[in-house]
Amino acid sequence: MTPADATGLPASAEIPPELATRFVDHGAIARNVGRIREITGTSVMAVVKADGFGHGWREVALTALDAGAEWLGVATVDEAIAIRHAGITAPTLCWLADPWTNLAEAVRTGITVSCANRPTLVAVAAAAVETGVRAQVQLEIDTGMSRGGASETEWDDLCLQAASEEAAGHLVVTGIWSHLALAESPDPGVNDGQVAAFRLGVELARLRGLRPALLHLANSAGALEHPETRLDLVRCGASLYGIETVHDRSHGLEPAMRLVSRVTQLRRVAEGTGVSYNHLFVSDRPTTLALVPVGYADGIPRELSRGGEVVIRGRRHPVVGAISMDQFVVDVGDRPVELGDEVVLLGSPTRGEPDAQEWADLTGTIAHEILTGLGGRMARRHRYETGRV
Repeated sequence: MTPADATGLPASAEIPPELATRFVDHGAIARNVGRIREITGTSVMAVVKADGFGHGWREVALTALDAGAEWLGVATVDEAIAIRHAGITAPTLCWLADPWTNLAEAVRTGITVSCANRPTLVAVAAAAVETGVRAQVQLEIDTGMSRGGASETEWDDLCLQAASEEAAGHLVVTGIWSHLALAESPDPGVNDGQVAAFRLGVELARLRGLRPALLHLANSAGALEHPETRLDLVRCGASLYGIETVHDRSHGLEPAMRLVSRVTQLRRVAEGTGVSYNHLFVSDRPTTLALVPVGYADGIPRELSRGGEVVIRGRRHPVVGAISMDQFVVDVGDRPVELGDEVVLLGSPTRGEPDAQEWADLTGTIAHEILTGLGGRMARRHRYETGRV
């Protein structure tokens, strides 16, 4: 039984002081890295963009590197520079550079800059001249995503420019990469077109005199399910945090985030009682309602107003009524629930708790969006194998 103080409430030492807390399990992150390495047999890039998918980029980066990841990957130049300012010297790739970003600082601090078009490549070369540091560059080719990367018609021009800048001593092309569009399908051969286009692009780059040391194509889904995409390096974001990205497949990954709040109000209501805005829910029996002090301003999707569940004292209970900006209501029926009881919003399915994928299925999105959308007034605490927080 939870200890209580003089008020009869659970002892404050047992309850996080924050209204909602994201606990990040670094043991799970390390084991996920180990699982990725075991399955792929390749070098791993730990993707820590978007504040480590909401888990805290710095702490995740250090754990992933300690667990055997060799590279870090981020989206923006600013994210990459922050890694260097934190004293982390591991090879780091950023892939959303453009001529207007802080390229000089990126080059000076040894960031590997992805270039998908000639103007960006020329700007990186200029930054190298400005700083007196030879830039490290990787070229991105579009092989079927139709998003980032040089198109088939642009690729030869990009390679020619890269070879010219390399010969001038301004930069070195250390890698070529692309991104998979269909790898979430478990169907064999789903990536064959992109793999073939990638190999043709690499062959052309070599004909133009480039000698990239690293070739990489696989995201998390490709890394875990499609061996033909693994090449020299796999870029893993979702899988690092325990998200299974391949339909109907499990690879032994563990969710790295546990989101908890607490019960701050309880009320007994009669049959026919309307709950929250517009009385989206009306009780069909006498019941007890519990208030949870977190809402859509903190990243709780309003769509969970219908079908969402939380866990209190090891039992699931439904969210009822419209989720508000900073609170929502749970129907606990006649179960024994007290003020201060822990409310598990996200946890481990192995314990019968919702996870980000369950929320994603209920709200019509993906687990990535759920995790990166959490925040607002939520605290974040890091848990390590030693029990240190």
